[in-house]
Amino acid sequence: MHKSSVPFVLASLVILVAGSVAAQEVDNTQILPDARPGDCFAKVITPARFTTRSEEVVVQEASERIETIPAEYETVERSIVVKEASETIDPAQGVFEEELEEVELRPAETHWVGKTGPSAAEFLPASPGALEGIERSGVDLGAVEVGMCFREYFTDAEYRSAEQRVLVREATQTIEVTDAVYETVDERVLVKEASSQVVDVPAVYRTETESVLVEPSRSVWKTDCGIIEQVANTTGDVMCLVEVPARYETLSKTVLDKPATTKTIRVPAEYRNVKVERLVTPASEKRVEVPAEYKTVETRVKIADAGFFWLATGEDADSEATWNGHEVCLVERPAETESIARQMLAKPASANVVEVPARYESIKVQRLLKPATERRIEIPARTRTVTSQIQVDPSRLEWRKVLCQANMTPGIISSLQRALKREGFDPGPIDGLVGQTTMRAVERFQTEKDLDRGGITYETLKQLKVQS
Repeated sequence: MHKSSVPFVLASLVILVAGSVAAQEVDNTQILPDARPGDCFAKVITPARFTTRSEEVVVQEASERIETIPAEYETVERSIVVKEASETIDPAQGVFEEELEEVELRPAETHWVGKTGPSAAEFLPASPGALEGIERSGVDLGAVEVGMCFREYFTDAEYRSAEQRVLVREATQTIEVTDAVYETVDERVLVKEASSQVVDVPAVYRTETESVLVEPSRSVWKTDCGIIEQVANTTGDVMCLVEVPARYETLSKTVLDKPATTKTIRVPAEYRNVKVERLVTPASEKRVEVPAEYKTVETRVKIADAGFFWLATGEDADSEATWNGHEVCLVERPAETESIARQMLAKPASANVVEVPARYESIKVQRLLKPATERRIEIPARTRTVTSQIQVDPSRLEWRKVLCQANMTPGIISSLQRALKREGFDPGPIDGLVGQTTMRAVERFQTEKDLDRGGITYETLKQLKVQS
């Protein structure tokens, strides 16, 4: 328990005081109840109900005791960098290999050729008009096989000279290397880490007294009032409402005024100056582009196909058709190539980076193994058990409807006797008269149903469903 227990005790006192306030009697008899002729009422006192409660009251709050544990160190060898790691660069130039490449100067092609008359010794390129004539004759030129011939006019195929740029040496790079640059500087090196020291600050207490409600005030009814006034038409029942004061008990307790704490004192770190070669500019490389080399060769490009026109050789012509001596055939001419030697890059230029390790120097350093800590030991609270009476329901004064000679008619008694007989309780003869047999049956019924006993009551009639 800590300081939060004090509000709990105060809250308990508030509940007890509230119980004493609620102890006032509730009087519901100031106004007469609504009644019909023949109804009877009696003034009834319902006593207050109490419950006993035991409560733990804090007489000394819980607190803490703090123990400090100093920091722990160990002396170790520590390597300090006196020259940082760097790199050196070893350039390797590109390597070339010579290879031969067949460059096509003129592609392989099929073309149409022809000759004029059977006596001609050589074939010449066929003309486009001859090909158009063959197509007009219904021949699919795409389906014509090499070696087939047709007879008609011809024209030479047309070519033009063109230049082609051929790669003979691929582009590459050359590498220029710049060495690393260092400077010598003094560097402040940590040899003992900063830490902290924890100091105890004890708790502070104060003594307080408190009045605790043990039993709240209440009102009770008494019969021995010692009445001195002459009252006419009295029944002899005299009741007095007496006030019983509340009972308190004074407790002395120790209260935590200021909890125990700790104060942390900072211990600064220790340093040492060491000369260090610091890298100012790392080694670098510069790549220079070497362009590719090319060679220009002359080629021939066809710009118009040779054409031919007429009937295929061996086809029967109409009797009116005359061969004019021109013959055109589809032949194949192989491609023309030339071997050209060119330098191909087998291995590009590169730079081999060599790591230069750093240089170190060993020094003794006190390293913090475990920082200063604190251990809090709980001091439990001291309590005392207080028993008190708590009122759960105040006394009540009210009018209650009762049976009397004015409303107990023979018809109601007969209905009661029939209901008792129906429920299995023998009331004797059904005669509308209240006899000993009927009263014994009523008492047995009230006992079994856990009803208030003491004669014929409205509650008994209601349980037996008898209209009164």
